Amino acid sequence: MNEEKKEKKGDQIPDVIGSLKRALENPIARYILRSLSKGDSLEKALAIFAGTETQTCIRCQFHAFLLGTTIKSGAKKLEVGEERILNYLNDRSVQRGIANIIRGIAEYGITKPQKLHAPFLVVWDYTKACNLRCTHCYAEAGKVAPDELTTAERKEVVDQLYDAGVAALSFSGGEPLMRHDFFEVASYAASKYLYVTIATNGTLITREVARKLNECGVKYAEVSLDGPREVHDSIRGVEGAFDRTLEGLRNCIAEGIKTGMAMTVMQNNRAYVPEMVELARDVGVDRFIAFNFIPVGGGRERWNLDLSSEEREEVLLYLYDQMMKRSGLEIFCTAPEYARVALEEAYEGEGEVVPVSHFAAFDLKSKTVALTDFIGGCGAGRLYCSIEHNGDIQPCVFMPIKVGNVLKDGFAPVWHNAEVLEQLRDRDQLKGICGGCKYKYVCGGCRARAYAYFGDYLASEPGAKEHRR
Repeated sequence: MNEEKKEKKGDQIPDVIGSLKRALENPIARYILRSLSKGDSLEKALAIFAGTETQTCIRCQFHAFLLGTTIKSGAKKLEVGEERILNYLNDRSVQRGIANIIRGIAEYGITKPQKLHAPFLVVWDYTKACNLRCTHCYAEAGKVAPDELTTAERKEVVDQLYDAGVAALSFSGGEPLMRHDFFEVASYAASKYLYVTIATNGTLITREVARKLNECGVKYAEVSLDGPREVHDSIRGVEGAFDRTLEGLRNCIAEGIKTGMAMTVMQNNRAYVPEMVELARDVGVDRFIAFNFIPVGGGRERWNLDLSSEEREEVLLYLYDQMMKRSGLEIFCTAPEYARVALEEAYEGEGEVVPVSHFAAFDLKSKTVALTDFIGGCGAGRLYCSIEHNGDIQPCVFMPIKVGNVLKDGFAPVWHNAEVLEQLRDRDQLKGICGGCKYKYVCGGCRARAYAYFGDYLASEPGAKEHRR
């Protein structure tokens, strides 16, 4: 793409954002949003607007009309059709996510990156128990920890997440399926209209277990597979793990659960990334996710497993090229640089989609690309956070900084007041190369890697490339 086209594309973004700010930050719109943010008025109004709830209350119908008018105004600026919005809002967990965004705008206005009322996603390291012995495990899982929560306490955690406005809950570990109360608590979370997912090694997922996952409300299963048979079994520390994991993945697919194949890319398996992408297509999963290696937990003494910046760039370019094949397989990466690579490729005329996180992407043909600065980049402490087996709250599963405890301090107070989380939400506090980079709002570098390497979560991403304004 020539320089004139690049400039034109870039110039469109401020225009769109300016229009959105005028539409959503004018006094009338802010008054409407603040009024609806009280209690459950917002959720009711969204449900009525989406057609998932019938309400005869005149006040509720009026709220739905006001909210619908505001949403349509914002969508028009982004050139998103009303039918697409209504289809999107048909899911109650999606309604919770949109309500979260609206509350964030009502509280903070439009910020860059956008501050939210609550995290979209909470990753819950549900137990320390695990049946594998992965060399790079961030949780150093193995045996059940003595301070793990009771079933009643776990349900209280779910209640607090629901009350706080969280939209999605991912059960991780350790291996969450090793807890006797997993299905009970997962079902309880689903009954609260949380979007329930599981991150699992897959070895325990028989066809019967997959059926139970579906029945208890698990919408998505992310299964770890780090390479072909010999490589995966070596990394996972158990012979036969590959075959059992692949069987578990296929059982989830057979039961109609949306599935993802997750691969932590390291020196000992990076050569197999293309092979694993093809395996993901052949098996029929919905998504392939490449995880950044972060030297934390069991991996903290294995720095040699990390990729160089050049090797990481090569992997990211390959992944983006595969995404552009539009084969039906979503391809994401937890490295925040993935969004920067996508934008660079797009501006060179080589791409059309920008993945702004490891779970969302925008089409460059749409003005939704204007939102990349507001949603993109590292989401630690901003779009998501993690909860440990004992209720401790962390900015990210890969960032072992305790900022509070759900049962002792309350989830919502910690989310709104923890100084570490506030700093992570402010990209203008970033230091070094990341602080001066023109992509700091789209990317911002992995804060967990900065903390692992330098003990400073505001430091530059290790090996960050310089992209000056």
